[in-house]
Amino acid sequence: MSRPVTLFTGQWADMPLETLAAKAKFFGYDGLELACWGDHFDVEKALSDDAYCKSRHDILAKHGLKVWSISAHLQGQAVCDRIDERHKAILSPAIWGDGAPAGVNRRAAEFMANAARAAAKLGVNVVNGFTGSSIWHLAYSFPPVTPGMIDAGYAEFADRWNPILDVFKAEKVNFALEVHPTEIAFDIASAERALAALKNRPEFGFNYDPSHLGYQGVDYTSFIRKFATRIYHVHMKDVYWSKRGKEAGVFGGHISFGDNRRVWDFRSLGHGRINFEGIVRALNAIGYEGPLSVEWEDSGMDREHGATESARFVRRVDFKPSNLAFDAAFERK
Repeated sequence: MSRPVTLFTGQWADMPLETLAAKAKFFGYDGLELACWGDHFDVEKALSDDAYCKSRHDILAKHGLKVWSISAHLQGQAVCDRIDERHKAILSPAIWGDGAPAGVNRRAAEFMANAARAAAKLGVNVVNGFTGSSIWHLAYSFPPVTPGMIDAGYAEFADRWNPILDVFKAEKVNFALEVHPTEIAFDIASAERALAALKNRPEFGFNYDPSHLGYQGVDYTSFIRKFATRIYHVHMKDVYWSKRGKEAGVFGGHISFGDNRRVWDFRSLGHGRINFEGIVRALNAIGYEGPLSVEWEDSGMDREHGATESARFVRRVDFKPSNLAFDAAFERK
């Protein structure tokens, strides 16, 4: 059976779920990865209203769609981040409160624990998201960063996330971090360290997204094999990077996505440099059977055109592994 092809709704949160579900079916998707903002999935309603989760399934079923995961990227970002005015734009008033950093961190952590409970009520076993990081600002080591500063950041991450993950464990739900700049894990080395900080507890794994690894120069297919038992969800997203260089390098030059001076930018599937055949072969090798979820981002393309094209692209590049050696017919008796 082919893996289900889903659409992450985070970039479509301006649309009501009913509207987006109809479009997603027309675009060619099997389901939606529901973002925990906008109209798509409300964690508090899921916990307070017994009919709410059924209402989400009913909307999806009406359009022949299903759900395999929910996503709490925005809220998870505030668990470990050094809070500033930027976070107000991505958080609900209930989490932001008066903006005092310690309170924001605490309320974001409470939300993530509730996201696990809500996912269980919805009947899914994966919550995708971010963790935030208190040490991302130390990524470039000047003035020189001491090992103890990094150690302290990972210890703080473990202190804040272990109680959240205790709830995930109780609810039999996994948290899948999207490895990404600004998070506690943003490449293979930092992902290994994040797992070690949590003593490799099984509730914590990864939402694999090659786009955030490719432009950094990280071996994104090796990531799959190295963390074979921790790939809990997969985002299909492409990225382009110039081999000739531009005016703004890998750090982005403080200019916006879509600016032609950037050396890298996100692209609709098939329009970047990611080798998706290599990814599918690696996913086949580890036995991943979950969704392939399109996270569509391309500043230069209409999103409905891109989402339609991306659904077709994923179906074209996905293939089953072989259960028979190609030369088996020639085995000696």
